[in-house]
Amino acid sequence: MQFHPYRWRLSGSFLAHLLKATTQQHHQALAPTIAQLVQSTAVVFDVGAHAGQYTKLFARAASHGRVYAFEPGSYARSILRTVVWLRGLSNVVVLPIALGSEVGLNTLTIPLKQSGSFAFGLSHLGKPLARWDAVAQEIVALATIDEVVKTLGLDRLDFIKADIEGWELRLLRGAKATLERFRPRLLLGVSGAQLARAGDCLQDVFGFLSALDYRAFQFEPPAGLMPIAVPTDGDFWFVSGDGPAIGGKAGSA
Repeated sequence: MQFHPYRWRLSGSFLAHLLKATTQQHHQALAPTIAQLVQSTAVVFDVGAHAGQYTKLFARAASHGRVYAFEPGSYARSILRTVVWLRGLSNVVVLPIALGSEVGLNTLTIPLKQSGSFAFGLSHLGKPLARWDAVAQEIVALATIDEVVKTLGLDRLDFIKADIEGWELRLLRGAKATLERFRPRLLLGVSGAQLARAGDCLQDVFGFLSALDYRAFQFEPPAGLMPIAVPTDGDFWFVSGDGPAIGGKAGSA
């Protein structure tokens, strides 16, 4: 496996990634569900914001609130910042840090495709996988949600989305006080194989949130958000037990 210095320039692949991030809107089918769960005055954490596809949806839903987009990777963040500027998303703040269960430094690994372009959607903390012939790496700042909430002086946090390639349980452990205090709704992308890379498993994610009285739902078109009971790989929505019920066709496009 080859390790490359984390350098990039205004290349064709960068321009292609930027054009795609600016002009296309992924996850459009989820917009009604996001609008249902994210009020116009909401405070949202988009963790692992990547190139901003979810950030754009959250910025629209929380039009009079604030979206904090966390992206530790320099390459992805350069695209994200440009998208925020071009789209005029004045309610979005981009933060250059990773979130986990402790405060410190960590290594971000970015796989490289055979073409030499970054597979930056698969960036993750920790050691690289053997499947990649070449990777780039950089040192990034690591914080916890509890510490960020304290530092920003937030008096509310309404929604957290996290898709961070296996570090989701670490993020939840670093957010325990915030989850108990504010009861934010959650959207988590989880994979057993990715969690194992961090020494965790699916059952621990669901068990951690169940102990905090969160219920799990999955988006199943055309029905919308449906309750689930068995942990599996996928994207899951979690709502605290004392929050309003969701389900039915509210999540359909």
